[in-house]
Amino acid sequence: MNLPLLVAGAGIGGLGAALALARQGQAVTVLEQAPAFGEIGAGLQLGPNAVRVLADWGLLPALREAAAFPEALRVRDARSGRSLGQLALGEAAVARHGQAYACLHRADLHALLQRAVAQEACVSWRLGARAESWRPSGPGVSLTLASGDQLAGQALIGCDGLWSRVRQGGFDAAPPRRTGHLAYRGLIPAEALPAAMRDPSVGVWLGPRLHVVHYPVRRGEAFNLVAVVQGEAGGLEASSWSQPAEAGELSAALGPIAGPLADWLAAVPGWTRWVLHDRDPLRGPADMARGAVALLGDAAHPMRPYLAQGAAMALEDAWVLGHLARGATVADWPERFARYAQARWARNARVQRRSRRNGRIFHASGLLRLGRDTAMGVLGERLLDNPWLYAGPGAPPRPASANP
Repeated sequence: MNLPLLVAGAGIGGLGAALALARQGQAVTVLEQAPAFGEIGAGLQLGPNAVRVLADWGLLPALREAAAFPEALRVRDARSGRSLGQLALGEAAVARHGQAYACLHRADLHALLQRAVAQEACVSWRLGARAESWRPSGPGVSLTLASGDQLAGQALIGCDGLWSRVRQGGFDAAPPRRTGHLAYRGLIPAEALPAAMRDPSVGVWLGPRLHVVHYPVRRGEAFNLVAVVQGEAGGLEASSWSQPAEAGELSAALGPIAGPLADWLAAVPGWTRWVLHDRDPLRGPADMARGAVALLGDAAHPMRPYLAQGAAMALEDAWVLGHLARGATVADWPERFARYAQARWARNARVQRRSRRNGRIFHASGLLRLGRDTAMGVLGERLLDNPWLYAGPGAPPRPASANP
């Protein structure tokens, strides 16, 4: 009997991995700890690199039905409201990078991936199945669930997020680290905003120890807003993504802000918050794959949200893994995973480092803030664009045993 590949986690990374592997004819069992499929959260941004992956999977029509495609990114000072710089997106992004810049609700991206995976006959699902531990078993892997059930697989891909049990079982058992930053988010119906605020752009507001981002989602029918502040998390639950929050708490953390930004915050009907955690940037390929077990997305390389690349890097991981899965049998997975890790670790580590650096720049004060604002005014789009990032993902190496 042919054993399946085990994918732990059915978030964006797990569904992407299941789809990419199934498209190569691999049997996949997706394990999800929740009792039903769903995706919490609010909006996310997908740069041209992530849209390129979805296009290769034939999902551009579904993306166009769900997303908004902002025309520009506009950066302002959170205190004064002064314009600091802007970057043309829309058709300009397509001309520069070959694909669009998209914004959409996380649940909508999850749903379109789930629909695509559901069409693959070689994918099976198991809900209410939380990965607990694993061990090598012959050429494959034995996975124990929290229920006590044991599953056998050709290999295991840990897509189980920041608090990954797969990672703890054979990689780095240390828990994620608090960053000292708190994120507040809300979703605003477009109809609740005056026409002047329904600008189809990504708005970024920078201030000392804080920044705020808002952008359209759901074809422009709603706007996602995220405010990130530096401060103590207190007694907040570390692993929750959706703890209720009060508007007054956020206002106190932000301090004095420009009137137009205050209008955005006042329009949010309800707030949630979460405590930002991360890990050190990847040090080498062994941080992403060992033997017949690989990590993908946040399980391997959680990103701070200052480059808007968390979902994108998970999709890139899945795309590369899929290209390396062609013709693989149980004995091939250690070698295929090693190639996957070699192809991905340095790029992921670079994005992790750049995301951290952006956080320091976004929240700067004093001379660093002055230098940031001056550079943005002088260099404009050259400073805000990321050609090295949006040109990806790079082509993976061809497996040694792949058929021509």
